[in-house]
Formats: sequence, structure tokens, C-alpha cells
Amino acid sequence: MKMERDAITRLAEIAKLELSSEEKVEFSSQLSGIVDYLGIINELDTSGVEPAGHILELKNVLRPDFVTDSLPVEKIRSFSPEFEDGHVVVPLIIEDY
Repeated sequence: MKMERDAITRLAEIAKLELSSEEKVEFSSQLSGIVDYLGIINELDTSGVEPAGHILELKNVLRPDFVTDSLPVEKIRSFSPEFEDGHVVVPLIIEDY
């Protein structure tokens, strides 16, 4: 299926891309190849294939969560550049409007 220049221009607008004329020709060729390949895939018999929610096995990659004691305030104070009333003071990065 040949991707028309108008379709490429519209796709570029939707994706907020600025494409030169040469890029539009190149992308037209590439997208046409992709669409043609999808046509080949659509011809496969998938009647016995279960739908997949995800192509990779999903697993928790986080470490186990264990309850432990906090660091002593004196230790935190020792490596904090500014400490006030039991809290580490950090620069303000979000202004209140």
C-alpha cells in the first residue's frame, strides 16, 4: 500500500514533526513497507492463539520491603549541609502561586 504524501503530511502534523520534502518521500516508502508487512501478518491463522496482554513476562523487579530502624538524627545531621528543628533543609524548587 503506497502511503500518499497527504497522509505523511498529516501524520507529521499530528506527531508535531517538521519534515522536509526528502524526509516525506523517505517516510512514505518506509511506512508503506510497514503497512505491507502488516498485511502479510494479517494473513496468518491465529485462531488457536490466545490474546496477550503483554509480550514479556511481567515480574516484580523491586527488592523486598523490610521494616528497619531509621538513621539516628545525629548521623543525618552530620552529612546534611543545613539542618533545622530535626529536619534537613533543602532549597525551594516549587513556588507557591
